Amino acid sequence: MALLEDIAKAEGAGPLVLGVGAIMLAPTLLPALGRVLRPVAKSVIKTGMSVYEGTFATMREATGDLIAEARAELEHEGHKPEGHRREAHPTGHAPA
Repeated sequence: MALLEDIAKAEGAGPLVLGVGAIMLAPTLLPALGRVLRPVAKSVIKTGMSVYEGTFATMREATGDLIAEARAELEHEGHKPEGHRREAHPTGHAPA
């Protein structure tokens, strides 16, 4: 124990002593800490998922509106959007 006392008294040894103490207490503290933090972590994850889904739905709606407007403008100008154009098949027949 004299060695631990010498280390504890050394200048700048505070973090080392805290680290050793944390390692010694970890097997008893971690399970209790896990039981406390698990519901908090789950709540944070659920909130994040809800925010993400709401943001994704808003972005999907906004981009869908923009795509519809662009498609309408192209059709008004007499162009067919790329997705609706049928290419001629090299054999002269349309693909099935």
